[in-house]
Amino acid sequence: MSAPTRAAATAERNPVVRALARVGLATIGLLHILIGAIAVAIAAGGSGDADQSGALQAVVAVPGGLFAVWLAAVGLIVLALWQILVAMRAQRTGTRLVELGKCVLYAALAVLAISIALGGSHDSSSSEKTLSARLLAQPGGVFVLALVGLAIIAGGVVFLRNGITRRFERDLRLPPNALAGVTTTLGRIGYIAKGVALLLVGGLVVAGAVTYDPGKAGGLDGSLKALVGLPFGPVLLILIAVGLIAYGVFWLVRSVAARL
Repeated sequence: MSAPTRAAATAERNPVVRALARVGLATIGLLHILIGAIAVAIAAGGSGDADQSGALQAVVAVPGGLFAVWLAAVGLIVLALWQILVAMRAQRTGTRLVELGKCVLYAALAVLAISIALGGSHDSSSSEKTLSARLLAQPGGVFVLALVGLAIIAGGVVFLRNGITRRFERDLRLPPNALAGVTTTLGRIGYIAKGVALLLVGGLVVAGAVTYDPGKAGGLDGSLKALVGLPFGPVLLILIAVGLIAYGVFWLVRSVAARL
């Protein structure tokens, strides 16, 4: 065993590191539950930002929320580092790349949490529209934006596949008891719902590229709000929201019961 691998194994056994990694897992669950709840409110005619920034801002607004967001940021940082440790132990290059990709996503969430905890306001929908507009203004930007949309669609297809085939169980380490069955059911519902949400986001990004309209590329919040004006859109939005809540509960259970 090489020195880096030994160091990774030692870090993985550290109880503090493991506890904070579970905080990171729970944070992902809580964010999806809040996003789902905000989406339900939007379907009922309410307001809010149904994305990660909106969820974090909702947490900051409640008593003790600022501490919770700081704790979440620390947990996400540790979880990102944990994925590096997992990548170091992986035997296949493809697996390493997947784990490093998770590291980048968790680190980005940590940066967002820190920004909001420091008092910064972040409208991800507007930011994504601005970025899309800048891309469209560049030579070849329409192709780049279309590729981004197609990549998001591909991610949605992967989530759908994982939910339908229960492929996510490969990474799910739960004790063999009744809780495992419930968690698997929540996971299937959640993965399918998130897959549909990503298909919506990616589809609107591609539409924005094809029509040269950056206003269509508004991220998760913009995609979910776009459903409200469609026939049966609020019903579909509620179904997706319930699925996202199930996905969040799945991560909460995983944070407590799964073997790291």
